[in-house]
Amino acid sequence: MREDFAFVDELVPGIRWDAKYATWDNFTGRPVDGYAANRILGTRALCAALGKARERAAALGFGLLLWDGYRPQRAVDCFVRWSELPEDGRTKPRHYPNIERPEMFERGYVATRSGHSRGSTVDLTLYHLGSGELAAMGGGHDLMDPVSHHGAQGITAAEERNRHYLCSIMEDCGFDRYDCEWWHYTLRDEPYPDTYFDFPVR
Repeated sequence: MREDFAFVDELVPGIRWDAKYATWDNFTGRPVDGYAANRILGTRALCAALGKARERAAALGFGLLLWDGYRPQRAVDCFVRWSELPEDGRTKPRHYPNIERPEMFERGYVATRSGHSRGSTVDLTLYHLGSGELAAMGGGHDLMDPVSHHGAQGITAAEERNRHYLCSIMEDCGFDRYDCEWWHYTLRDEPYPDTYFDFPVR
């Protein structure tokens, strides 16, 4: 690991994580190349900003749960190879019910050069500090569908409110949202805007 990267949980006490691509619980249906540990990595700048976001969230009664941070380029390459395989239907109903695998790239849900590989992008959600339950957001991580877009129609008032909470917290702490995915934020002043790293998470 580069010395200017760190495991987020070591620098942001109290943060929760579930590194989806290190598990079988992701749109490929298996652990992804480059994720040898269920941990979230990011630049130290990312960690500092997430520390501020955690404090903002706590003031509203929420905690932060991270699903992904730094993503090795080899993982992105793995997504590309997976998209070229015959459809087996295992993860389609949950993650891409209304599109085919190659359309993930065409519609901007998956990229061949991901901002995650620069080390300052994060996928996350809110949970209620009182109960530990995830906040209702109107769709889960990596649901590749218009309902995941900011401003989407068809979600409840409570789900829309929770998305607004997350967006306000993150933008106030120096992040920019990604319009197609309510869970995806990139540090506005990321330290490596033109560098795509490929060291593994381990």
